[in-house]
Amino acid sequence: MDTKCGGIRRWRCGMGISIQENKTSGVTFILVGFSDYPYLQVPLFLLFLTIYTVTVLGNLGMIVIIRLSPKLHTPMYFFLSHLSFVDFCYSTVVTPKLLENLIVEDRRISFTGCVMQFFFACIFVVTETFMLAVMAYDRFVAVCNPLLYTVAMSQKLCWSLVAASYTWSIMCSFIFIYFMLTLVFCGTKFINNFVCEHDAIVAVSCSDPYISQKVIFIFATFNELSSLMIILTSYVFIVITVMKMPTTGGRYKVFSTCASHLTTITIYHSIIICLYCVPTTKSSWLLVKVASVFYTVIIPMLNPLIYSLRNKDVKDAVKKLMCSSLSS
Repeated sequence: MDTKCGGIRRWRCGMGISIQENKTSGVTFILVGFSDYPYLQVPLFLLFLTIYTVTVLGNLGMIVIIRLSPKLHTPMYFFLSHLSFVDFCYSTVVTPKLLENLIVEDRRISFTGCVMQFFFACIFVVTETFMLAVMAYDRFVAVCNPLLYTVAMSQKLCWSLVAASYTWSIMCSFIFIYFMLTLVFCGTKFINNFVCEHDAIVAVSCSDPYISQKVIFIFATFNELSSLMIILTSYVFIVITVMKMPTTGGRYKVFSTCASHLTTITIYHSIIICLYCVPTTKSSWLLVKVASVFYTVIIPMLNPLIYSLRNKDVKDAVKKLMCSSLSS
């Protein structure tokens, strides 16, 4: 009898999984995006196309400049090249679909396509979060222990810190996807965003998304607090060290070097905290869209501009490469 009942329970369980898979396999999402503002479709397309072009050229250009200029072969620029790579990948995951939806009537995206977009976007968001923390630690070592900088920030340590950032981000993405896939999705659903962002996806689930929302809230809060703790601790020691410097020239040089990094951190973390560490309400979806534009489209463009326009070493390297190419 137990064997028979066990078989029945297994059959029912199998039927339940099959039904859920069948519901999910037939799901189609429609990205609402900015369709509520039809008169803005063409201007937004031109604006975002320009931003994406600048993003691609800026980030790839930054990587090329760092690789070609021997003067920039330092830990600071090693991390910056990876930040540029992350920004390029992140923008490429999101922006092309955004541009497509601004000029076509059919804004559908498959369930698999939506999940994959969220998966890769999550990888690059978390990686950038910890890459900025790693760069803060690098500045701490450079300012507080300048004589031991090259020894402390060895090539092995640099690669380990970068690998740890990527590894943790991939783990987080798999965890988020796992809990998202435990939800049931059915029919055609409208996603109230231009990107497959977690809250927008689970909001259209046919089952209770409480656990999935709690998981991403906990992980997002942990990632924010841990990375910000590293950043704040690093800059507290940097400020203490700078205030002990006898000359104003030395202080200015340190602050000018750190200014670009602090600008990026302030913009990036302010938006991430608003999006993932503050509960979303139905009345705040427009704010979510605007914030999503900033951290998916604007920030990847701003980072190379901030670091190139405010960085003397980068500007000198660009001039040198241009002069050498013209002379040849």
